[in-house]
Amino acid sequence: MAVATFGAGCFWGVEFFFNQIAGVKLTTCGYMGGDNAANTYQEVKIGQTGHAEVVQVEYDASLVSYQDLLEVFWQNHNPTTLNRQGADVGSQYRSAIFFHDNGQKTIAEQSKQALIGGGKWGAKQIVTEIAPALEFNRAEEYHQNYLEKNNLPSCHISF
Repeated sequence: MAVATFGAGCFWGVEFFFNQIAGVKLTTCGYMGGDNAANTYQEVKIGQTGHAEVVQVEYDASLVSYQDLLEVFWQNHNPTTLNRQGADVGSQYRSAIFFHDNGQKTIAEQSKQALIGGGKWGAKQIVTEIAPALEFNRAEEYHQNYLEKNNLPSCHISF
């Protein structure tokens, strides 16, 4: 299995969208990009640890490509709002791609450039961070598949 990690606001909605893709075998909500490993949701949500809410995606690369995952990432959040998605505000909700190898880094950078060149966002700057994957801290169990467990619709943000 290959692994990809994305931050795009509330991890509940991000996880929901990746779970819809054929070839995705497992999604896990968690935290990445912060200054220590011992974080709880309560610590991360106040925005002082440097962590982003992320979803780690395990996928079968013979069924779905990293590029395909990036397309879902770009389509399901607003990459022009710094540290914000909808009503969720703070660096923990930032737009981020955490790459696991140089191949992912290259593809992510090319994908971001294509988005910039595509004109969808006009003159708005794409603020998505592209950074090396750091230690992944799994979120508490109640966050895993939260929308499905609670029979809630996705928290997709309309742009």
